[in-house]
Amino acid sequence: MRRPPLRLVLFAVAAVLAAVAAAGPTERRVVDTVDVMLAVDVTGSMNARDYDDAGVPESRLAHLRRLLPAFVAGLTCGSRVGLSIFTERRSFVLFEPIEVCATYPVIAAAIANLDWRMAWEGDSRVADGLHHALGLAAARDYDLVFLSDGQEAPPLPWSGGPPFEGAKGTVRGLVVGVGGTVPVPIPKFDDRGREAGFYTMEDIPQESRVGPPPPGAENRPGWHPRNNPFGEMPAGTEHLAVLREDHLVRLADETGLAYARLGTPAELVEAVSAAARPHPVETVVDRAPLAGAAALVLAGLAVARLAFAGVAAALRPTAAALRGPWRPPATRSPTVRPSAAVSAPSEVSS
Repeated sequence: MRRPPLRLVLFAVAAVLAAVAAAGPTERRVVDTVDVMLAVDVTGSMNARDYDDAGVPESRLAHLRRLLPAFVAGLTCGSRVGLSIFTERRSFVLFEPIEVCATYPVIAAAIANLDWRMAWEGDSRVADGLHHALGLAAARDYDLVFLSDGQEAPPLPWSGGPPFEGAKGTVRGLVVGVGGTVPVPIPKFDDRGREAGFYTMEDIPQESRVGPPPPGAENRPGWHPRNNPFGEMPAGTEHLAVLREDHLVRLADETGLAYARLGTPAELVEAVSAAARPHPVETVVDRAPLAGAAALVLAGLAVARLAFAGVAAALRPTAAALRGPWRPPATRSPTVRPSAAVSAPSEVSS
C-alpha cells in the first residue's frame, strides 16, 4: 500500500488545527495578580538627565514614561494598576486601579503624558508624600509602588524627617529608587516652561532652616543668637540631583515597604510581584492563537513542498533535452592479437 504524499498529510493536519482554532479553545487557570497604585514623583529633580535612550540623555521622568508601559504590559492579565503623581507633600490620584489587559492603551497613554508641569508646587517633601500615599492606599485597600529619587527640597532638618504615624506594614508595596548615583545638574525653566540653564548653589537652600539650628552653628560666620542662629548658609550639593538611596531605604523600612532600585521592566515586575499581596483570580486563556499558528506553519510547509515539486516537474523536460536522446552504449569487439607462428618440425625422409 502506497503512503500518501507528505504534502497531503501536512495539508490535512493543518486543516484539523485550523478547525480547532476556529472552535476557540480555552483553558481556565487560577493565577496570582496584583492590585497596585503607581505614585510617580514629578518634582524638579526628576528632570535631571542621568539615563540615556540610544545614546541620547534622558531625564528620570522621561525614563519612567518609557519604562512603565512595558512594566504594565508584563503584569499578569487580571492585575490592576492605578496612577497618581507626587509633588510638594501630597499624592494626587489620576485614576484608581483598573485591569491591565482590557485597559492597557488607557494606562499607557496616561503614563506617556506624565509631565513635571503637573506639579502644583515646587517643594519635594518625599517623606510626607510617601506617608500621604500610604494613607490613600490603606483607605482604598490597594498596594503601593512609590517611584522617586528621594531628594527632599528643602532639605530635611538635621534632627530628621517627619515620623510615620500609621501602622507599619498595613499597606504592602515597594519604594523604587529612580536615578543615578553620580550627582548631575538639575535643569531649571522659566515661567513659560522653557529650559533656562541649571540650578546653582545660590538658587537652592543647602540646609533646612526649620527647627533649632544644628550643633556647631555658633561657630559659623555671621552667627547671632537672636538674628541669625543658623549662621551663614553652608556650601553643599543640594542643587545637584542624585539618588538618595539611603533615605528611601530608611523610609521603606519605617513604613513596612520593600525597596528596589529601578531596573528593567521585567525586574520591576518581579520586585512588585514579590512585594505586593497576591490576588488569585481565575482567568480564561485563549488557546486558539496557538492552534492557528501551528496550522499556518504546517500549511506553509505543505505549500513550499508543493511548489518545490512543481518546479522540479517543470525542469525535468529541460534537463532531459540537455542530455539528448538516449542511445544504447556502443559495444566494441575485442581485439585479438595474432599469436606468434610456431613452425612444425619437418619430417626427415629416410
